[in-house]
Amino acid sequence: MLGVIGFVIVMAGLMLSIALHEIGHLLPAKKFGVRVSQYMVGFGPTLWSRTRGETEYGVKAIPLGGYIRMIGMFPPRNDGNVADETRGRLGTMIEDTRAESLSEIVPGEESRTFYNLSVPRKLTVMFGGPVTNLILAFVLFTISMCVIGSPQATTTLSTIYTCVPTDSNPTGIASVDGGCGEGVKTSAALLGLRAGDQLVAINGVALTNWYDLGSQLRGQQGKPTVITFNRDGVSKTESVVLGQITDAEGTRGFLGVSPSTMMHKESITHVGPFMNDLARESVSALGTFPTSVYHLARELFSSTPRDPNGPVSVIGIGKIGGEIASMPDISLSSKVASSLDLLGSLNLFLFLFNMLPILPLDGGHIAGALYEGLRRTWARIRRVSDLPGPADTAKLMPLAYIVSIALVAMSAVVILADIIKPISLG
Repeated sequence: MLGVIGFVIVMAGLMLSIALHEIGHLLPAKKFGVRVSQYMVGFGPTLWSRTRGETEYGVKAIPLGGYIRMIGMFPPRNDGNVADETRGRLGTMIEDTRAESLSEIVPGEESRTFYNLSVPRKLTVMFGGPVTNLILAFVLFTISMCVIGSPQATTTLSTIYTCVPTDSNPTGIASVDGGCGEGVKTSAALLGLRAGDQLVAINGVALTNWYDLGSQLRGQQGKPTVITFNRDGVSKTESVVLGQITDAEGTRGFLGVSPSTMMHKESITHVGPFMNDLARESVSALGTFPTSVYHLARELFSSTPRDPNGPVSVIGIGKIGGEIASMPDISLSSKVASSLDLLGSLNLFLFLFNMLPILPLDGGHIAGALYEGLRRTWARIRRVSDLPGPADTAKLMPLAYIVSIALVAMSAVVILADIIKPISLG
């Protein structure tokens, strides 16, 4: 049940992120007087919609994105002519797209079109969505790291194991009579360590954190080892011959204790560098995304294990959220922090993905506006009296259709993989 709740919460967070992204476009567009005919979250069949003023607001069935529909996204042809059938299929596609965009303009609304906005206003509208995701990512990471915090192991002991784990007794639990059967007692049990004791030093070397313990015990198996610990504010020092355990890491010293944890809160100054590092990894992942999807497609119907660091769809993200919620060994606050981290990472990825300078992504329209601005700036430098008109981004629509088809195909592969070979946190 917790898994289902976690799945629903993460999917709701995803939909909210998409909705806020579109609001980031909607508000400046309306502020600048552009008529927005639709605001939709999702694609495909409409599940619900309602018209308020001149805008239809709604939710669609496929939660893979969203859009706002602004009139006049593409400008008329510079020569003022209509579609030229002699241009071939690509030319017809361009002119059909242009005609559809212009058909929404009611006489007298020419000044309310997107293409008539100034370059700074176009950039404000198109940057609004991605920047909203960037701000959301910062807020989510800040809440997770600085308000909730993350569990950190301390040198205060939580559990004392009675027996050194063996194949027949992997948990190290004592028998009914308190013995260890064919096994041996741990050094911690022989010392009489208790839950709540705080380890201070090993062989006189102070422990600054829990992870220092492993390095200090390394190579100490079978040797007298001096343990310093605090109990109820009183420092105690005891010596014991350190036991040993053999596992995948080899034979090593084994004390027989586990740490208690505390929630460690980071400073807000930690969030920016963390997001910068994560952004670098995400940009690298975007660069290899087509290749990763190709390899994933080959893995789908083979015995090859799926790469746990490969691409994940919204279905996979929801499943990961469900796994986080159903984990029995972590606290509620840790589950909330992990879910916020997941949504924060998703919003940062949405920002970076939408900044790619290709249509139909926001970055494509941003690139068009920047090109328009550069042309006009160059014309002013040359003192041309008749400044160039809006950038004719309609000419890029054939490329936009190719990109759209590629994105749909790659999304289908990843979704299918998340159904057939889902990634598990385990």
